[in-house]
Amino acid sequence: MKKILIANRGEIALRVIRTAKEMGIKTVAVFSEVDRVSPHVRFADEAVFIGASPSKESYLVGEKIIAAAKATGAEGIHPGYGFLSENAHFAKAVEDAGLIFIGPTPHAIEVMGSKLAAKEAAKQFNIPMVPGSEGAINDVAKAKALCEKIGYPVLIKASAGGGGKGMRVVNSADEFEEQMQRAQSEARNAFGDDNVFVEKYVGSPKHIEVQVLADSHGNIVHLFERECSVQRRHQKVLEEAPSSCLTPEKRAAIGEAAVNVARSCNYRGAGTVEFLVDEQLNFYFLEMNTRLQVEHPVTEMITGIDLVREQINVARGEKLPFTQNEIHLSGHAVELRIYAEDSFNNFLPDIGKLVEYKKPESAGIRVDDGYEEGMDIPIYYDPMLAKLIAYSDTRENAISKLLRAIDEYKIVGVKNTLSFGKFVLNHPSFTSGNFDTNFVPKYFHPNELVQQNEEDFFVAALAANLFSKTANKADSATTTVATKYSKWKERAK
Repeated sequence: MKKILIANRGEIALRVIRTAKEMGIKTVAVFSEVDRVSPHVRFADEAVFIGASPSKESYLVGEKIIAAAKATGAEGIHPGYGFLSENAHFAKAVEDAGLIFIGPTPHAIEVMGSKLAAKEAAKQFNIPMVPGSEGAINDVAKAKALCEKIGYPVLIKASAGGGGKGMRVVNSADEFEEQMQRAQSEARNAFGDDNVFVEKYVGSPKHIEVQVLADSHGNIVHLFERECSVQRRHQKVLEEAPSSCLTPEKRAAIGEAAVNVARSCNYRGAGTVEFLVDEQLNFYFLEMNTRLQVEHPVTEMITGIDLVREQINVARGEKLPFTQNEIHLSGHAVELRIYAEDSFNNFLPDIGKLVEYKKPESAGIRVDDGYEEGMDIPIYYDPMLAKLIAYSDTRENAISKLLRAIDEYKIVGVKNTLSFGKFVLNHPSFTSGNFDTNFVPKYFHPNELVQQNEEDFFVAALAANLFSKTANKADSATTTVATKYSKWKERAK
């Protein structure tokens, strides 16, 4: 491939374009009306307008994207993540058009796109599963009988889709029927498929996922795991690699299980196998994401492997350039997703103009973003502004670097999750590694964020006051600074 089209926008489009340029590959961007002046449009070698701002009229219209690829002479299409990245029909249409889909086969996408089909495939390799229904179960009486057998609480989940839609936790038989009807309705509206299944609810799990790479020659490897337990609305907001809780033996076992899941569907390219891990470090297969993950940078940082480069090379038909024994884990990386959201108001998305936008720049800090100062944040797409990643030799040092980078990041004009990220990174439960997917509902309360921001303000005010003192008062100022942190507010009065 000498030219590829990126069927996406924003930071992931820029991310793919950068690697393609390093490989000497020409790039084609696609854009909607609202994205006419977006950085990914300027950075690509060519750009094609594909429709109005709503994604259903632009980035979700496969025919327009394929037509743009053919018109510009692009030989391959990289879907990024989101939009059409896990759409088996689109992948097949790309191949039918004589183009290369830089991702898995349509068959693998289809199998792993259904949670029920994915579990059926993974059973071939005895992958641990959470106890539950063998398939879709839409008969309320049968479902309730199964729940009595496996025990409450249970989780009702939509077979298709994800992102927390069509998902309900049920604590007793009395509420089961109502919650099942709600799950089916939500699944039908979101995915056009109201099939659901039931499984035992693991109350305090960690969400740990494993990055895999596979070529078309039968070679499959894993690139270790990512800890993704800090979530809101069942969606990740902070990730790290590796997980602080896994022993070397568990790391090897969960990595082998992930490789076998990929093998079960003859996988090709980059993918992620997700697991729930309980308090005894027992792990259970959850699902497979047949695309590049948002949080892939932390894996790249600890392995030194460019996942986009490997995706492209595998799509070209090349063999993986390394074996499992040649992949080494080094250091620790932590990523904060910076969303245009109001952390004080249940993470409600925000829109507006980036009046000020300054990124941190220092060793060990990486920023993947798709916005610039002066740009408007549109209402049509995911509200993520950027991904802020810190890498260091230890987890403690990586966290410290990320905290410093948060303080150096300047975003004015839209509400954002920088202060929320600071709250998480400073929380004893997170720093100790003793946390699970209930971190946000259990520990995060907006009033604590208010208090944190007030203390930051008073610290800054006091610091400015101290540095304005004359030289003959320097000693007394130093003494003041040395007092306990809890008294900063008092001292600033």
